[in-house]
Parts: sequence; C-alpha cells; structure tokens
Amino acid sequence: MTLPDLLFDGPADAAITIALAHGAGAPMDSAFMAAFAEGLAAEGLRVARFEFPYMAERRETGVKKPPNRAPVLLETWRAVIDELGPENVIIGGKSMGGRMASLVADDAGVRGLVPLGYPFHAPGKAPGPNRLEHLETLKTPTLICQGTRDALGTRDDVTGYALSPAIRVHWLEDGDHGFKPRVKSGLTEEGNWNSAIAAVADFAKGL
Repeated sequence: MTLPDLLFDGPADAAITIALAHGAGAPMDSAFMAAFAEGLAAEGLRVARFEFPYMAERRETGVKKPPNRAPVLLETWRAVIDELGPENVIIGGKSMGGRMASLVADDAGVRGLVPLGYPFHAPGKAPGPNRLEHLETLKTPTLICQGTRDALGTRDDVTGYALSPAIRVHWLEDGDHGFKPRVKSGLTEEGNWNSAIAAVADFAKGL
C-alpha cells in the first residue's frame, strides 16, 4: 500500500499528532474536516489529514465511486500510522474514517482513538458485529464524539451498548451525524464543533 498524501496543520514539533480520515462521502478538505484540523491545530496539536484511494481518485478524475473495500481502507490506515509512528499518534476521523481507525487501533498500538460521529449502525437498523463487537473489548483509550440524535447511533441507542471501559463518549446536544442541531434547539453547528474540538484537545493532552 502506497502512503497517501498527508495534509498537515499545527506545529511540526507537537508531542502528539492526530491523524484524521474523512467519511464515506466528503473529502479531507470538507468544512467539517477543515474545522477540526484547524481547531485542533490552534490548540497546539499537529493534525494529519489524508484520503483513501477512492477519494484521492475522485479528486483527480471528478468521478464519484463508492468507498474501497475494507481491506484497502485498513491498509491505508496502517500505512499512515507507520509513517507517523504509533507511539505519538491518535487516530480517528469522520464516520467511516473513524470506524476504520477503530478496527486497527489496538493492533497498531496507537496512543488514542477519536471517532467523530461513529456509525454504530445503518439508519433504522441494529448494529452489525463489525460495527460494535470490537468496541466491547477495545483497549486503546478512546473518545467518541457523537450527536445525541445521530441516526447512526443516538444517545438512547448507545447507552444500551456494552462498550469497553476504555471508551468515553462526548455528547453533542441535539447534534445529527455531522453534529448539526435543529434551529429550535437554540444551539449551532459551529458551537457543537467547537465543543467536540475542545473535548478532543483535552483528551489528547491528557494521554
């Protein structure tokens, strides 16, 4: 597996690097990904973003294709971790990117894991084993940032799961899968993003 291009934010000499992968549909420079990279960099952390092969190909050709199969996604993650060094890296990312990170975290020996909107299940469906089973025994210190009304795992859903004691969940009030709240909540998407960024920064500095 060739190493994907890495896009860095934050100080090059930071003690911790947070590697973030995109979700299934949007690239590494989406508004969500850029906000988290820039927000964490402002907290003194180094952030590395990258794209899985199908997304990098879309950038070149403009043709939308579905995500690569899981083995390719996992190998891409391993190449990134090898490049950055597992001992000083926290891995995670948006939805699918964070889920794939969670599948390699223990074996890779990374410092921590930060899924941003974990897809516990498809909308309206129960979790499949590859979405939940490994989270019951995960050893890597983990912070999941999750909207309370995420259709892929609401607060009511997730409180019923037997998650590993290594996992803590930071809830974004009234947030959907991208942490966006409804107007009537009186909250804002930016406010929820900032809450999640602050929680990830605290988590990283506490490791």
